[in-house]
Amino acid sequence: MKPLVSIIMGSTSDLSVMEKACKLLDEMQVPFEVNALSAHRTPDAVEEFARTAKDRGIKVIIAGAGMAAALPGVIAASTTLPVIGVPIKGMLDGLDAMLSIIQMPPGIPVATVGINGAQNAAILAVEMMALSDATLAQRLAAYKGGLRAKIEKANKDLAEVKYEFKTN
Repeated sequence: MKPLVSIIMGSTSDLSVMEKACKLLDEMQVPFEVNALSAHRTPDAVEEFARTAKDRGIKVIIAGAGMAAALPGVIAASTTLPVIGVPIKGMLDGLDAMLSIIQMPPGIPVATVGINGAQNAAILAVEMMALSDATLAQRLAAYKGGLRAKIEKANKDLAEVKYEFKTN
C-alpha cells in the first residue's frame, strides 16, 4: 500500500493534535504516512521530503507546526503538491503559528485550517482527492451524512430536555 497523503509534524509532541488527521484518513481508507521533520532542526531532510513527495505518489501534504510554524511554508516552497497547514496551539494560544502559516508570499500558497484543526485538514485532503476518485467521494458523502445525522439526533435529544421557561 503506497501512501497518498503525508502527515508531517515538527516533532512528536505535535502527535496529540495530528493524530486526528490520522484517524480521519484511516476511517476514509486513505493510505497515509506520518513523519516528524523540523524546518529548523532538519532543513535538508524537509527539503528532500518535499522535492520527492510527488514522485513517491503523495497527492496532498498535511503539515502541522507550532510557534514559528515554518514547516508548511518550507514544504510548499519545494513542491507543487497542495500543502495544508495545521497551526498547533503553543505560545500565544496558536495565533503565532496561524499567522506564520497564512502569511505566505505570492506563489507559495499553503491552505490553512484552524488552530489544532488536523481533522479538518484531513477532510480537506480527502475532498481534494475525491474530485478524481468516485469511491472516495462516496465515503466522504457518507461521512458528511453521518455528521448531519449526529446533529439531527442531538436536536431531538434537546427537545426532550425540560425547563420551566424553555419554549421549544
